[in-house]
Amino acid sequence: MTSATAPTEADISLIQRILPHRYPFLLVDKVRDIVVNESCVGIKCVTMNEPQFTGHFPEMPVFPGVLIIEAMAQTSGILVGLSMDLVDKNAKVFFMGVDGVKFRRKVGPGDVLELHVKALRGGGRVWKFDGRAMVDGELACEAQFTAMFDVPKA
Repeated sequence: MTSATAPTEADISLIQRILPHRYPFLLVDKVRDIVVNESCVGIKCVTMNEPQFTGHFPEMPVFPGVLIIEAMAQTSGILVGLSMDLVDKNAKVFFMGVDGVKFRRKVGPGDVLELHVKALRGGGRVWKFDGRAMVDGELACEAQFTAMFDVPKA
């Protein structure tokens, strides 16, 4: 897609046409500020009724850091899906590496994660991203990650 034809936002319906993930592992509720081949911001509303809070940790529910990283990766998958016209193409995404991860604050029920992802390298099957997860303007997590996109042959 070109910048002129690509949407600047993605609702849950469009997200599900790009990503293979479903409940309880679909971790992005919507995406905004999409600039194809460049960047976007995913939104994850953290709620107490999510299954991980029954065991992590029942007395003090904390959204697991690995799920924050996964949410950033899913957000980048949506960016790539729109950038490479992968809507309804049944593409799969696989982590290749995660680097420089830092957790800066706890995330819990009631928080709204803003998942800022920026493409550092891409255009083909392998993409590299810089990700920052924010809550109320405060940095919760940062990481760089690389992913490979596998598109079934038509």
